[in-house]
Amino acid sequence: MTVPAPSFAGALTTRWRRTADTVSGALMRVLLRGAGGAVAAVAVAQLHDAHDPGVLCLLRRFTGIPCPGCGSTTVFIEAGHGNWVAALAANPVTVAVAVGLLVAPLGPGRWWWQLTNSRRNALILAALAASWAWQLNRLGVYRP
Repeated sequence: MTVPAPSFAGALTTRWRRTADTVSGALMRVLLRGAGGAVAAVAVAQLHDAHDPGVLCLLRRFTGIPCPGCGSTTVFIEAGHGNWVAALAANPVTVAVAVGLLVAPLGPGRWWWQLTNSRRNALILAALAASWAWQLNRLGVYRP
């Protein structure tokens, strides 16, 4: 019985899995995530420059009240333009989550999955509450 030769994609997949717990593998994953995020941010910024769709959040569009995720698209638009301070001001929680996802292969990803479900849920709930408070203040919803 003849065993088929591994394909190029199969060989890459095997090598990718083998390097999962190495420093060089973690750095490669961070580099690829960063490059992908940068390409996406620049693409969103260019698309926004060509056609500004206005407010995307349905809650904010119909009620005037922002949701906890409001400003997330603006984060990527501003990052795509290189305006890091404006990106951070739009939604700091989205920036923190994006940085966390970027560096997850270096160790924080393991920390996250070692938490109990109730701890993870509590952190997510706290992040959503902080984000919503930030958006309500930023957009002037509860100012006197």
